[in-house]
Amino acid sequence: MKVEQISVFLENKPGGLEEVTRIIKDADINIRTLSLADTTDFGILRLIVNDVDKASRVLRDNGLRVSRTTVVAVEVPDRPGGLHGILEVLARENINVEYLYAFVEKSGENAVIIFRFDDSDAAIEVLKKNNFTVLSGDKLYSL
Repeated sequence: MKVEQISVFLENKPGGLEEVTRIIKDADINIRTLSLADTTDFGILRLIVNDVDKASRVLRDNGLRVSRTTVVAVEVPDRPGGLHGILEVLARENINVEYLYAFVEKSGENAVIIFRFDDSDAAIEVLKKNNFTVLSGDKLYSL
């Protein structure tokens, strides 16, 4: 029930993000969701793609620094309080969220929240025990 995410370290300059998306497009890889965080000198682009192995390879082949991380994808109804319900359960069980980002499948239906936890196995157990839908990588990649 874990998902592989690619992190790409980018110099904070014009065209850096375009280069990554061009490489991925040219390799016929589909981006399912992404998050970009920046500092003064560099950015971290986090991607969920439909072919993690191929994306990692082509990005490295083009001289980019790439790492792979395990994250957890949770599907919730797209309504006020959806995220809070998950965070409330996690806080009660003392599960730490390192970061998260989200996307909506179809407006008004479901949202998918990508979590990085300090203990993914414990988080998955707590989420399932509380009837949250944890998505497999295959399911997420096919959305």
